[in-house]
Amino acid sequence: QVQLVESGGGSVQAGESLRLSCAASGYTWSYNCMAWFRQAPGKERERVAAITTGSGITRYTDDVKGRFTISRDNAKNTVYLQMNSLKPEDTGMYYCAAGTLGGFSITCDIKYWGQGTQVTVAS
Repeated sequence: QVQLVESGGGSVQAGESLRLSCAASGYTWSYNCMAWFRQAPGKERERVAAITTGSGITRYTDDVKGRFTISRDNAKNTVYLQMNSLKPEDTGMYYCAAGTLGGFSITCDIKYWGQGTQVTVAS
């Protein structure tokens, strides 16, 4: 089993920045990719960013490309999401997740989820 604990959420004004952290513990060898998802009220959950733990290859949804950066510190079993130039539409619950690479190493098939941390961006 893997436990994921997020931190760093909060309320900010548009244009400001936040850094989310996700610390993993337990059987940390059981996953090889990590990701951040978000879900706004009334909308479906979407994957914001993902990273492979081995090579550090990253992927971003178009909505956040150029503004958000995902990174990892394998020694600390921690993944980060640096969010700059935040917009009101970035508001939502952000979830850390860990999983294994799927077919053709394109997807990160999630096995473990964190509890979520709220991000609110005021206009």
